[in-house]
Amino acid sequence: MKLVLATILALAAIGCEKKHEAIRAQLPAATVRVQTIDSMPHIAFEEVVATVNSKLRSVIEAKVSGRIDKMLVTPGQQVKAGDLLAELDVREIRAKLDQAIPVRDQTANDLKRFTELLAKRVVTQQEFESVQSKERIARAAVLEAETMLGYARISAPFDGVISRKLADVGDLASPGKPLIEMEDPGALRLEASVPEAIIDKVSLGSNLMVHIGTNQLDGVVREISPTADPNSRTLLVKLDLPATPGMRTGQFGRVAIPVNETAVLRVPASAIIRRGQMELVFIRNDKQAQLRIVKTGKTLGQEVEVVSGLSAGEQVITEGADRLADGQPIEVRP
Repeated sequence: MKLVLATILALAAIGCEKKHEAIRAQLPAATVRVQTIDSMPHIAFEEVVATVNSKLRSVIEAKVSGRIDKMLVTPGQQVKAGDLLAELDVREIRAKLDQAIPVRDQTANDLKRFTELLAKRVVTQQEFESVQSKERIARAAVLEAETMLGYARISAPFDGVISRKLADVGDLASPGKPLIEMEDPGALRLEASVPEAIIDKVSLGSNLMVHIGTNQLDGVVREISPTADPNSRTLLVKLDLPATPGMRTGQFGRVAIPVNETAVLRVPASAIIRRGQMELVFIRNDKQAQLRIVKTGKTLGQEVEVVSGLSAGEQVITEGADRLADGQPIEVRP
């Protein structure tokens, strides 16, 4: 019985195949274009997340203690180098200056008088040098008080934009307490934490492809941290970016780091037919179109990487493939 059943199934399969061949023979010849696929070198990249930051950033603090009397900037405001940002109320320093000025003037007069007396040999050299020292001390005290009073006016160190305001009028300013943050938006860079396993693929001065939003840019590696973060096992890499309209600090980006070079098969994207979860192509088999199931990888411009299902040297139908049937006669368009 098993032998009889196997014979019946074989005859049925032969009958179906003959029926399919008869149907294919009735199909008209389709005009198509073909392309011979070859194994081509491809550089594999590993993408690392990164953040856009300004190359020039500054956290501005007060050099002396005092209440903030004026806060003259707001976040987003453009400032020039030397522009006044804030002013402190430092009455104690002003009082010291008012005390030091009369002492300086008095010692200057004493020095002038003792200079004349020394010329007449009325005073000794020792007495003259004592007055001279007092005059120098008084002059230095005035200079110190004037310098400290100047610190009450906080100015912008460079041209840029105010990014954050950390204090306001009435707050107490003191050394070490941040008041304002500013940055230069005209010079941006990308900072990426690169895993230690691929850090040897990055070198100073090399160009790396950068993706920020819809922009694809070339970044130049300017800094590589000599030590790794013990928690993340990554090293900080900083890349200079070209001036790009609309780019802002804090934006998310990716850096493509080349890790190795492999040989891959590529076919035009127009040759790939997708039916549900299946990916198919038609290849030229003599004068017929032969259907082939393939597995694709990354999209590389106008081409698609083929991982399996094809071999180098085969001819893939690139035009008219979506209208073909398996085994249909074809005519190749030159």
